[in-house]
Amino acid sequence: MAKKHKKDGKTKGSASLPVMRPDAAGIDIGATEIYVAVPTDRADEPVRAFPTFTQDLYALAEWLKQCRIQTVAMESTGVYWIPLFQILEERGFEVCLVNARHVKNVPGRRTDVSDCQWLQFLHSVGLLRASYRPEQEVCAVRSLLRHRESLVQMAATHVNRMQKALDQMNLQLHHVISDIVGQTGLAIVDGILAGQRDPQKLAKLRNQRIHASEEVIAKSLVGDYRPEHLFTLRQSLTAYRSYQKLLEECDREISLRLQNFNSPDAPVESSVEAPKTATKKRVSADGVLRTELKRVFGSDLTKIPGIRCGIAQTLFGEIGPDFTKFPSASDFASWMALCPDNDISGGKVLWVGTRKVKCRAATALRMAAQSLHHSNSALGDFYRRMRGKLGAPKAITAAAHKLARIIFHLVTTGQEFDDAKFAADQLRFQKRQESNLRAKAKSMGFQLVPVEQAG
Repeated sequence: MAKKHKKDGKTKGSASLPVMRPDAAGIDIGATEIYVAVPTDRADEPVRAFPTFTQDLYALAEWLKQCRIQTVAMESTGVYWIPLFQILEERGFEVCLVNARHVKNVPGRRTDVSDCQWLQFLHSVGLLRASYRPEQEVCAVRSLLRHRESLVQMAATHVNRMQKALDQMNLQLHHVISDIVGQTGLAIVDGILAGQRDPQKLAKLRNQRIHASEEVIAKSLVGDYRPEHLFTLRQSLTAYRSYQKLLEECDREISLRLQNFNSPDAPVESSVEAPKTATKKRVSADGVLRTELKRVFGSDLTKIPGIRCGIAQTLFGEIGPDFTKFPSASDFASWMALCPDNDISGGKVLWVGTRKVKCRAATALRMAAQSLHHSNSALGDFYRRMRGKLGAPKAITAAAHKLARIIFHLVTTGQEFDDAKFAADQLRFQKRQESNLRAKAKSMGFQLVPVEQAG
């Protein structure tokens, strides 16, 4: 049942600004109670509290309808705002999801009543900016992707426990091969759990692609096979494989969700099918995912150096296939805090740096930028040049910024990535560098001679 509250006196006299949204309301979200404030001329008691049960959320929406409210502002508090956001959006309200950091630095507003009134006032005078939230279908894929990320982390925990059990038995297998849950590692662990203790027989399970020899692997499998550690190893392996099955189910669900998205230039019925081959070899999951992502984005982002299927999938879940809500590539990079944020006062630059935000898309692009360290592409040369000039952290941000601008251009124009354009920029840089070296050598009384002429 809704509670009624009198208007807090702290907002009296503060409505001197012109009201741009007279039909605005403010909502303070809590785990068990939600406080709603409407304009004083819309209800006898402009502030009411509602429980967070579903039927009470519907009652909240009906009360806002009775008060002739059209737009609502609320803070993104944990995940508590999601049910109310979806209900209000279905009822036709314009919901403004606000970053709590933008309104928290106001002194004297420490109660739920004053907080919702302050949100209502700021929203009515147009001082709140809504956070970016993609369409509901993209948010559904986002939820699955974040759930998949949690599954990967939990599976990695059990891999660490497997390695701990091997260490306690002084089996150095995970120090000899790079991946204990690879084909060779799982085959040997299964053999150990099946009762095999002969190191030579276990070493013969080695895959031919493993760099370590059978002698080294056999030497690493001589240890103290304790029953308690074998029990721990068995349970950790069972849990790991259980999570792998959950990951396969999650990947299938994500693939089905992606198939429901229409490509930018084709109807849903013309969705791209997996390529058929003459052999019976199954198409890899990454190949199917890459095909679907190319269809929904309108361009194959995996052709960009550093962008793998997993990173492109993360970008889709966090942003969606529609980039038109960002006016330009600069706005897109600024939203992810990949560009400098200058603090200038009195004509003097006080601070220059990137904002500290929690953006999964930016984190994915930073990971892609870091992988350019060993890339032979023009983007790899750019990253190494920036790293030598600015250091690793700033070079990662600069390369991630460049990747963001490239992705924005490809998605908005539907073009494919062409490394030749960046190669031309790299050639111009090399010529400029050569000219500087010649000028420096001349100033020191030397002359640069090409290798062909010197030979």
